Amino acid sequence: MRTIATPATTANPVPGAAADVESIVTEVAAWVGELRCASMGRLVQGHVSMSQMHVLWLLQHHGEMPMSKLAVLLDVSLSNATGIIDRMAEHGLVERVRVPDDRRVVLVRPTEGGRQAISETETSKRDRMRAVIRRLPASERPIVLAALRSLRRALSAEVETAGETDPVHHHHFAEQAS
Repeated sequence: MRTIATPATTANPVPGAAADVESIVTEVAAWVGELRCASMGRLVQGHVSMSQMHVLWLLQHHGEMPMSKLAVLLDVSLSNATGIIDRMAEHGLVERVRVPDDRRVVLVRPTEGGRQAISETETSKRDRMRAVIRRLPASERPIVLAALRSLRRALSAEVETAGETDPVHHHHFAEQAS
């Protein structure tokens, strides 16, 4: 059985509330990483790379977009983004569409194959989460649910604030949280 290493103590422990924040960050990062690895295994075997999945997630969350915006979100040059999209188009994950009103603008959007890759990843993550949650005692599940809802509200507030100062990275997640 694989164990997850988490830093139990540090040379200079962080006192009080800051220690709570660091402990929560460590825990969340660990389970997000575990879920990501678990869901990506099948896709990587199917020749969909992490970079390609990142592009698909960006397109899913932001919608179709011009190559220039995609390059900004990926923090790569336009030529590097073009290379990534070329490979993804060859694998049937994305398509390029010219804007009829301005033929210079090329939009990138996922194909059915790209949407299927996202769906497979999400299904794998949700299946894994169900299995994990079933391992919790029934009495702990409402506590976990309340904590996760609290965390989601805080995440939505943070994302919304970041969207005000950096509209390129505004995310629909903040609009969907309840």
